[in-house]
Amino acid sequence: MEFISYQNDTIASAFSCVSVFGCLVTGFIFGIFISYQDTPIVKANNRNLSYLLLVSIILSFLSVFLFLGRPNDVTCRLRETSFGIFFSVAVSSLLAKTVMVCVAFKSTKPGSPWRKWLSVKLPYAIVSLCSSFQALICIIWLSISPPFQDLDTDSYPGKIIIQCNEGSDIWFYSMLGYLGLLAAVSLVLAFMVRTLPDSFNEAKYITFSMLVFCSVWISMIPAYLSTRGKNMVAVEIFAVMASSAGLLGCVFFPKCFIVLFKSELNRKADLLGKRKEGLQNINPLIMVIKYENKTNYIKRN
Repeated sequence: MEFISYQNDTIASAFSCVSVFGCLVTGFIFGIFISYQDTPIVKANNRNLSYLLLVSIILSFLSVFLFLGRPNDVTCRLRETSFGIFFSVAVSSLLAKTVMVCVAFKSTKPGSPWRKWLSVKLPYAIVSLCSSFQALICIIWLSISPPFQDLDTDSYPGKIIIQCNEGSDIWFYSMLGYLGLLAAVSLVLAFMVRTLPDSFNEAKYITFSMLVFCSVWISMIPAYLSTRGKNMVAVEIFAVMASSAGLLGCVFFPKCFIVLFKSELNRKADLLGKRKEGLQNINPLIMVIKYENKTNYIKRN
């Protein structure tokens, strides 16, 4: 019988260690953001979305353990749907961040119709709507034709491969397709607004993270379809960990570097684009910071 076993496969221990290490690093970054939550670099682009993104990345790393060990009907149903929902929340958070930056900069003109969209509830509505649609796909999938444990006796003579059957290929690829659609929209939108002032340009980091995310999953699909047995599971685990690490590194490492080692840049004057020649008038960025301050005032009262 063949499956990724904790007792017999070194790769299971390697995946477990990498997953735990990823969780610890993400938790460490979470702690940094909480400790410096009132600094401009953390507040600049909705820190609550950053917290939600970090939580979803931790859950994505933890979902790796659903792929390890002997599969059964429960783990088969959880493993495919969990990473789909967790990544949908993560990508939706990045999409909401990018949309808020885009809306803020389009709202600078007098009488702009974009001003009505500069709302406290807009980013949370984007995350809720996008994630709920993915959850609906998974619920329909589990209701109609859920994944189940399957025994493959034909691929390799003398071996019984214990694996998960997706149940319905249509719903499985619908889940992956919707996730790809979210990533593509986030990539295009972040690429469009990447030319914002350097003092407030998280969009370029989101662009890099979405490039890594899309590259990993595009390369994963042919590898996934061309392998069998535990190698197929290993490909999927690698895609989950690589995309999680890509999101974590591209989005949060630059901010953590500034917070920990370049504290002189973590000031409102630098964030607003203050230079020795004089203070540049970046009205959209001021609107974003006012929006964040208004949100905090509403929560306190």
